[in-house]
Amino acid sequence: MREDSMICTKCGNGQSVFHRAYSGEYLCRKCFLRSIEDKTSRTMSKFSMIERGDTVAVGVSGGKDSLSLLFVLKKLFEHHDNKNELVAVTIDEGIRGYRDESLKIVKDFCSQLGVESKVLSYKGLFGVDMDEAMVQRPSEKMSSCSICGTFRRRAIDLAAESVGADAVATAHNLDDQVQTFMINLLAGDAERIGWIYPQPVEYGGKMKKIKPFVEIYEYEIAFYALQRDIPFQSEECPYMNESIRSDLRIFFNGLENSHPGLKYNAYNTMLKVSKVMRDTGSPATGKKCALCGRISTGDICSVCSLVSVLASNKQI
Repeated sequence: MREDSMICTKCGNGQSVFHRAYSGEYLCRKCFLRSIEDKTSRTMSKFSMIERGDTVAVGVSGGKDSLSLLFVLKKLFEHHDNKNELVAVTIDEGIRGYRDESLKIVKDFCSQLGVESKVLSYKGLFGVDMDEAMVQRPSEKMSSCSICGTFRRRAIDLAAESVGADAVATAHNLDDQVQTFMINLLAGDAERIGWIYPQPVEYGGKMKKIKPFVEIYEYEIAFYALQRDIPFQSEECPYMNESIRSDLRIFFNGLENSHPGLKYNAYNTMLKVSKVMRDTGSPATGKKCALCGRISTGDICSVCSLVSVLASNKQI
């Protein structure tokens, strides 16, 4: 039977616009939108992500996930009136022909929502942008995603600190979380498996890292953005295919098509394993980077090490 001929199994009235294969539900537009917003709210409550009065900096790239997260949090904060404030922080990586469009989308969307927006750049923070870093990297073994990820995490932290945020919210979804678990598993990085548990941990101060979309499928967020008419950049990063993450995305999507709910089962297993690894892992030492003074697992943090490696390969 055609999906558009089904009646919503949630309310029993509306015409179905979405089939949630892993649960068997057919949802009308209203029930689908509410399900995403309610799931986000429950996830934040389940993992105690924010407190009343917190200022939340949302990492907004201009893609469907981050703009949807900004919209949902704005809606939830207005509904619950818990005195929470939102600020959008955007990072300009410096990728020619790719980032300009998204910066405009973010600016216009934030203006439409009435949300403050702040932009920082790799070039301004680290003295090098992504296009330059790709030339300066010592070899292709240093992937674009590892470079960008190292810089992006620090840049978002710095942007959030500059606006006095109590929490940094990123739009990582269930697919992202399962992929990250597998990347760490395949790399033999047991310690990092503990880091991906969604319960927020405060690092180097009171600021928390939270992922409100962590229990929602990526394709559901995409459909939410379309139903809400949220404008987003559809063009993908030109450097994205260097990462094993792309292979894992294709792999899990294929399995999910044949076995609905498989990714959700994998996520639940990841939760159990990552919690055990977090609870039994070595306590934080409070070590600080000798160069920048920020919290680090070694004498020199990953950001300063990366900047040093790229600088040493800079063409004069």
